[in-house]
Amino acid sequence: MTELAKQPEGEFVLQAEGLSKVFTEGGNDLQVLRDLELHVRKGERLAIIGSSGSGKTTLLQLLGGLDTPTSGRVLVTGQDMSGLSDAERGDLRNRAIGFVYQFHHLLPEFSALENVAMPLLIRRTPLAEARKQASELLARVGLGERLTHKPGQLSGGERQRAAVARALITRPSVVLADEPTGNLDGDTGRVVFDLMLELNRDLGTSLVVVTHDLEIAGRMSRVLQLQEGRLHPRD
Repeated sequence: MTELAKQPEGEFVLQAEGLSKVFTEGGNDLQVLRDLELHVRKGERLAIIGSSGSGKTTLLQLLGGLDTPTSGRVLVTGQDMSGLSDAERGDLRNRAIGFVYQFHHLLPEFSALENVAMPLLIRRTPLAEARKQASELLARVGLGERLTHKPGQLSGGERQRAAVARALITRPSVVLADEPTGNLDGDTGRVVFDLMLELNRDLGTSLVVVTHDLEIAGRMSRVLQLQEGRLHPRD
C-alpha cells in the first residue's frame, strides 16, 4: 500500500506516482528514475540525498514541471501536470512552486527589488503592490538597504538570499531547492539555510532540498536517498 492510499489526497502539496525517466543517447537507453513514488505534505521539510549522477536534479526538474516524465505523473496541489497545457503548467509553477538553485540565476540587468518582484508581475500584480511586497521580503532577509543593487553589486550570500526571497515572494505551496548552499562558504551557507528554514516555518511552505551536505539533510524533518532510480528512507 502506498503513502497515497493511507492518507487523504488533500494532505499533499506535491506527489509523484510511478515516475520514470529514460534518456536516449547514441541509440542507448539510460533509465534514471524507475517507478518512483513521493508524497510531500504541507509545511514538510524534506531532504533528498544521493550520489553524483543518481538523478537528483532530474527528479527536481520533473517535480517542478521543467521536464516531462517518460511515464508516471506529478501532481502539484492536486493538479496533474501532465494534463495541463504549457501555459497552464507555467501558471501553476508561478502560483504554487518556488525554485532555488546552487547558482542564484538572478537577472543581471535588474535590481534586487526588480528580480524579486518579477514573479508577482508575471501574475499581473499591480506594480506598486509587487514592489511593496518585494521590498518587505528583501528587508526580512537582510537586504533592505540593497534594494537598488544589481546582482553584480551583491556578495554571493546576498545574491542567494535575494534568490530565496524571489522563490518565496508568491508564497508558493512548495519550494524546490537544488544544492542551495553549494556555491557558498560554510558560514554563509548556514546563514542562507537558516533563513530558508525560518521562512518555511513562518509561511508554511513545504521545502524539498536536494543536497549532498549531510549536515543540511540532518536538519530536515525527513531524509530520502535516491538509489537505483527509487527513493528509500535513510537509516
